[in-house]
Amino acid sequence: MSRRRRKALPKEPVRCDIESLSHDGRGIARQDGKIQFVDGALPGETVIAKVVSSRSKFDELRAEQVLEAAPERQAPPCEFADLCGGCSLQHMSGDAQIRFKETTLREHFAHFGGIEPEEWIEPLRSESSLGYRRKARLGVRYVKARESVLVGFREKRNSFLTDIDRCAVLDPRIGERVLPLRDMLHDLDAYNRIAQVEVACGDDVAVMVFRNMDELSAGDREKLIAFGQAHDLHIYLQPKGPDTVHRIWPESAGRDDERLSYRLEEFKLTMKFHPMDFTQVNAGINRAMVHRAVEWLDVQPEERVLDLFCGLGNFTLPLARKGGQVVGVEGDETMVVRGRENAELNGLDNVAFHGADLHGDFTGQSWAKEGFDKILIDPPRSGAEEICTYLTAFGARRIVYVSCNPATLARDAGVMVRNGYRLVRAGVMDMFPHTTHVESIALFERDSG
Repeated sequence: MSRRRRKALPKEPVRCDIESLSHDGRGIARQDGKIQFVDGALPGETVIAKVVSSRSKFDELRAEQVLEAAPERQAPPCEFADLCGGCSLQHMSGDAQIRFKETTLREHFAHFGGIEPEEWIEPLRSESSLGYRRKARLGVRYVKARESVLVGFREKRNSFLTDIDRCAVLDPRIGERVLPLRDMLHDLDAYNRIAQVEVACGDDVAVMVFRNMDELSAGDREKLIAFGQAHDLHIYLQPKGPDTVHRIWPESAGRDDERLSYRLEEFKLTMKFHPMDFTQVNAGINRAMVHRAVEWLDVQPEERVLDLFCGLGNFTLPLARKGGQVVGVEGDETMVVRGRENAELNGLDNVAFHGADLHGDFTGQSWAKEGFDKILIDPPRSGAEEICTYLTAFGARRIVYVSCNPATLARDAGVMVRNGYRLVRAGVMDMFPHTTHVESIALFERDSG
């Protein structure tokens, strides 16, 4: 039997009247009862769009001309915004982006949890929507037909790398160096054997980690070092897995010397981390988020506090500064070590870090048996549904939940409410301006009734 031939896409652009916005930031229109998802279009607009993909129940399109613009439309601050997949909302004003994210969170609470907070709090906003991103993975690809190296993020909805020479949302120490980075990579003997570049920035140091698929020649190492010297960057190589990452410029004096750092001035803390460690990408929002979480928990000197998915201690150590006994728990043993290092660095002895499987019931662990008065939880995108079912065993009066996925937050909030907690307040935090990523925070209190 011959394979059924796919129907050819329309060659002529079509007119679309945009009704609303999908959770991934695309305009939604309808034609002949079929849904149309239109990249680059906003609610209330009429656009001319090209069909790029067609399915039985929906079409995917890309806006080519705006006939009637919405008031929320703005000129993208980056010249590559229409093509680059790193951002999807640069054509939308900052205020409209925040409203979109708040609406997304509200809809998820209603749909998944069937609940609503008693109070919606003002969103946390970035001081600047540009130059904020301190962590990223940049793809690298040699294009033989063009005899050039591309560095950047993937194009929207395909696997090609966007042809960019700068990035407006990356920390300028990285974002303004994309073109010289491309030129340097093209000049290497291994021009087609560098798979990616991880970038990480601390307060004082910016780093590039080159994933070299083969052993580099002496000449290539010299060129990488010269690039780091010229652009005030620390240069690392990763020949194999993450544990092989090592610094080649400046010359490393050992693992401890290969740390970056950021300050949490409000709490008089210095937080050290390795370039490959997880840290929040937006330093300004992180400071505001930590302040809010600590304020909401309102830790008292005699209280025990649990910080789940604690990482390197981003919340744990500020909570410890408020007194009481704080326990940080993390599934990644490397981060447990990092937390202990940071506690020692900052002279805190009222905090302990433990490793545990956070996908199972850990209530029987020795550090958990005394219970906790307050809990902070900051899980990955998959959330913490199982954990939420037995958090009541600790008897905590107050729980702060920090989330990077509104769907799993809403689901888990429903579990918490069914287990005797009230959703007191919630709101969004603009950790990733110009993207559809929704970071949020919620406060739960135990129902005394």
